[in-house]
Amino acid sequence: MFRILKGKDYDEMSLFAANVIFAQITLKPDCVLGLATGSSPIGTYNQLIKWNNDNLVDFSQVTSVNLDEYVGLDGLSDQSYRYFMNHHLFNHVNIDSGNTYVPNGRTDDVKKECEHYDKLIRDLGGIDLQLLGLGNNGHIGFNEPADSFAKGTHKVDLTDSTIKANSRFFDQAKDVPTQALTMGIGNILLAEKILIVVSGEEKADIVKKAFFGPVTPQVPASILQLHKDVTLVGDEAALSGIG
Repeated sequence: MFRILKGKDYDEMSLFAANVIFAQITLKPDCVLGLATGSSPIGTYNQLIKWNNDNLVDFSQVTSVNLDEYVGLDGLSDQSYRYFMNHHLFNHVNIDSGNTYVPNGRTDDVKKECEHYDKLIRDLGGIDLQLLGLGNNGHIGFNEPADSFAKGTHKVDLTDSTIKANSRFFDQAKDVPTQALTMGIGNILLAEKILIVVSGEEKADIVKKAFFGPVTPQVPASILQLHKDVTLVGDEAALSGIG
């Protein structure tokens, strides 16, 4: 099942996406949410914070697993994805911080950390709803264009286009980490439901390629065409290439 929800702008798109997550938590209060970072989901998180403050949605039984983390950064770094999640969601809702998981970017043993993260997801019973953004080159998580789809959590070298796109969050481009730990495509596809959020005219071309082009590891998000339950939420600009 593939659904497209079109908002007139970023705020309406974010409201639509928040409603999907709200419904998931309402239907299964102890659900496992796969969460994403970046600019696209911030509006969604803001709406969920508002509803939580208004006692409309309850995170007390929710568990979260994040997609990725930069190699070399720990949760105290204001550029880490653990910090991002604390700042944009966790510190503002009634979620148990002990039930929020992000890969350890400062690990001394990458292989062991990746295996641990895969086991964690399995032990949790899998992900009920995975939230994704979409990179300009079609990456989901930090699964960059490649010759094959990576199955499990792994370390990845970030492409120049991804480093350039992420440089807006850093004081200098040279400060952007060049590697990350990320869930694999296999992890993502095992989620019961997938919610992907896209915003802005610059995403229109990759949206068309990812969801209406051939399935290829050169456009990692294209594999989502094979998933049983995907909801694509975008604003008019991001969805302008698909009518």
